[in-house]
Amino acid sequence: MYSAIPSAANHLSDNSSASLTYLTTDELSSRIKYDSRTIRERLKDSVLLEGIHYIRPFGGRKILYIWEKIEFDMAKRTVSSFSIPMANGGVCHG
Repeated sequence: MYSAIPSAANHLSDNSSASLTYLTTDELSSRIKYDSRTIRERLKDSVLLEGIHYIRPFGGRKILYIWEKIEFDMAKRTVSSFSIPMANGGVCHG
């Protein structure tokens, strides 16, 4: 697990005073209870997007996932899956 200093993470975080937690695929796997292979082959680039949910430090091959972004989007999608979009842009929760 890797943490960034807040000043380096300002452009990625909605809350500039919070530091970000970077996880390897195996570390993310243990947190979200998905197999590492499933993350690499099915979630990466379809649900988990580069620059939002993960980065490639220094332009290399290694991938580090941003836990706070993934956690936020998992909760957001869980809540929004029970809502019905309305034509005026609103949402019906029921």
